[in-house]
Amino acid sequence: MINIVLFGKPGAGKGTQAEFLKEKYNLTHLSTGDIFRYNIKNETELGQLAKTYMDKGDLVPDEVTIQMLQSEVDKNPHSAGFLFDGFPRTIAQAEALDAFLETKNQSITATVALEADDEILVKRLLERGKTSGRPDDQDEEKIRNRYEEYNQKTAPLTDYYKAQDKFYAVDGIGTIEEVTARLSKVINNL
Repeated sequence: MINIVLFGKPGAGKGTQAEFLKEKYNLTHLSTGDIFRYNIKNETELGQLAKTYMDKGDLVPDEVTIQMLQSEVDKNPHSAGFLFDGFPRTIAQAEALDAFLETKNQSITATVALEADDEILVKRLLERGKTSGRPDDQDEEKIRNRYEEYNQKTAPLTDYYKAQDKFYAVDGIGTIEEVTARLSKVINNL
């Protein structure tokens, strides 16, 4: 079983690459954004709980997010592995994910970071914002704020996973095919 954490700054290509990786390696793609939207739309108990925080402008607590992920993992007992996209974002979340996977006799196999220059990513997101309809992709100040938050909260995960010899950086700039080939090379050598 392969369990991969895919991370990178907004616009680095995580969603695009996740689609290729899940097909190629028969992984179950767990995007926290998609899981949140599903639970809120379907008014599940966890979705309603998450919405109470979001409606106040607060971050959803880790324990709620982890419960949603646990539910998704439990729904896929025959999966060949999981591709975690958007989670973990902090060391506390990484520790919670490790503890949960341990209860399933599993662990994170690798963490792969798509790396790219901020200026290139800002241009990418502003371009995406023209068609995505996402307001957070249309405002350069908001984009840069998301990068600052990433640098403060998510970047420390690099050291966390390096200490476990599970961190791999991949150049996220190039054609979709070139980036997919780089990712595949890392995964094939796990």
